[in-house]
Amino acid sequence: MKAAEKYSASTTHTDSISEPSPPQGVGWRTPALLLMLMAAAMQLSFASWSALQYNFAHEMLGFTGREIGIQQSIREIPGFLSFAAVFFLFAMREQTFGMVSLALLGLGTAATGYFPTALGFYITTFIGSVGFHYYETMHQSLSLQWLSKKNAASMMGKILSVASLAQLAAYALIFLAGSFFDLSFTTMFLIAGAVTLVFVVFMTTSFPQFQGGTTQSKTLILRKRYWLYYAITFLAGARRQIFLVFASWMMVERFGYSFHDIAALFFVNSAVMMALAPFLGKLIERVGDRSAMVIQYIGLAFVFTAYAFVTVPEIAIALYILDHAFFGLEIAKKTYFQKIATPSDIAGTTGVAFTINHIAAVIIPVVFGLLWLVSPAAVFLAGTGMALCSLLLSFLVPRDPAPGHEVIWKWQSFSRS
Repeated sequence: MKAAEKYSASTTHTDSISEPSPPQGVGWRTPALLLMLMAAAMQLSFASWSALQYNFAHEMLGFTGREIGIQQSIREIPGFLSFAAVFFLFAMREQTFGMVSLALLGLGTAATGYFPTALGFYITTFIGSVGFHYYETMHQSLSLQWLSKKNAASMMGKILSVASLAQLAAYALIFLAGSFFDLSFTTMFLIAGAVTLVFVVFMTTSFPQFQGGTTQSKTLILRKRYWLYYAITFLAGARRQIFLVFASWMMVERFGYSFHDIAALFFVNSAVMMALAPFLGKLIERVGDRSAMVIQYIGLAFVFTAYAFVTVPEIAIALYILDHAFFGLEIAKKTYFQKIATPSDIAGTTGVAFTINHIAAVIIPVVFGLLWLVSPAAVFLAGTGMALCSLLLSFLVPRDPAPGHEVIWKWQSFSRS
């Protein structure tokens, strides 16, 4: 406690900051249900687009690795610019901006098949990515404001479970559409985007504007006392790129998995997460943010090390599913920030954090792509190093984080916290 009091005295924030009351709904129109529907609407477009994009680019546009690299770089630009989301809050509320962002994602997805050129694909990718990344920024900000600190982790687990259910529906519909109805790429993109737009119309007309307990600062927030959250966020973005890019590529290059194999793997991942996410949320509430992070990073260090040396396809699949399951424990990072944040900082800090998370997304695919040509194992061992760095940082997270008590500075405090 002495370390916490000393640090609190050096800041303008204290443990006396009280938690604002989360907004209440009327009947079934609750903030939690709206967050779930938003998550489902996002996945119906994004999961469909993700599952179709590479085949569309290869079969319809004749893309090579060069064009795909350009397209993926374009896709990450809005993520890197997520900090700009806060400026839109001068013109609209966060809930409204979240709906606008979802509409952009739906429009970008629906329009993809109607512009079967490289330039057209780049443009629709950018439009959809703007919607996706700004939606993610707003959804996380609203979750941290609308959900009580006492049950935020379990509610986020339920939201993640609903999002995984929407992913399952998207993958199943794509499989049925391609296998039995022979629908074109244009039609499948259109249906996926249109369903999201229908969700947006329903949510906009059926739910009230929920008022958070604290007015959000409409400036970029970058505070020294949040440095540990920023560092954990940066490393999370770096590890995520290794999983998204190189673990998936390993399945194709090393083990020769087809599109249907990868689609089946995505389906299994979503099913596992749908079942596991509520349990993970409750686990985080039970053991605390720090312990959940420790479990996650130890597990990821094992997974990445195993990736480097795996030669059996079935083991690779198990590692891939386990890797994806550990992603559910990222909730602990969000609830840690919720507990240490000044309530009015949430929106401004969330946008900055998304930008920090995507710094690695701009660098790693290119740099590690070159390293992959020399040693694929080295790429995954670098991921092991990132997981171990995250593990070290997790030991600095207090058991009971709060404003003014964001970091454990001394071993004596660590042993008592």
